[in-house]
Amino acid sequence: MKKLESTITNMVLSLVCVALITGSILAYVNKVTEAPIKAQAEKALADGIKTVMQCNDLKVQKTDTVKQDVNGKELTYVIYNTEDNKGKYLGAAVESVSSGFGGDIKILVGFNEKGDILGYTLLSHAETPGLGAKADKWFQADGRGNIINRNPGEKELVVNKDGGDIESITASTITTRAFLNAVNQAYKAYMALPLDANTSATAQSEN
Repeated sequence: MKKLESTITNMVLSLVCVALITGSILAYVNKVTEAPIKAQAEKALADGIKTVMQCNDLKVQKTDTVKQDVNGKELTYVIYNTEDNKGKYLGAAVESVSSGFGGDIKILVGFNEKGDILGYTLLSHAETPGLGAKADKWFQADGRGNIINRNPGEKELVVNKDGGDIESITASTITTRAFLNAVNQAYKAYMALPLDANTSATAQSEN
């Protein structure tokens, strides 16, 4: 078999063939893995909602989005309104994001119908390993910066170094500020929902 001459044309054709084959393989792999990845993400979110709402027997009644201007930047908050198996409104889990030291900190925080914090979990962050990651435990009920059962509407969550009463993560004040900002903004987004029978605002008016 005659060996192909090493010309520009042959080299280009070879590269095109390799690119087409590689692209086809990647497209196939993406198609095969798309459904499992989506299912895994949905399960992770469902588990996260149950965690922050401190209830395993619930369902998402409806999902709302609220846009708010924060320091000149429009941010979108996703609010998962929940109810128990009897249809009783439990409150909502809110996705919120804030800028930390290394990048955005994205959290999911649960509120009851009055706006009290039930729980939270970190969805993603880009903070310094060993420091920023502590936020996942630091503000829990048994953590030094406990925010569980606090209501940001009654008293905004502020780090002690800024005159508040929330203890800062050791050597990570910026991350603490970002986390607390995310929680405070989540509360404001939750309270900004329209008045109807399924929101916390209506529940509060009935008390």
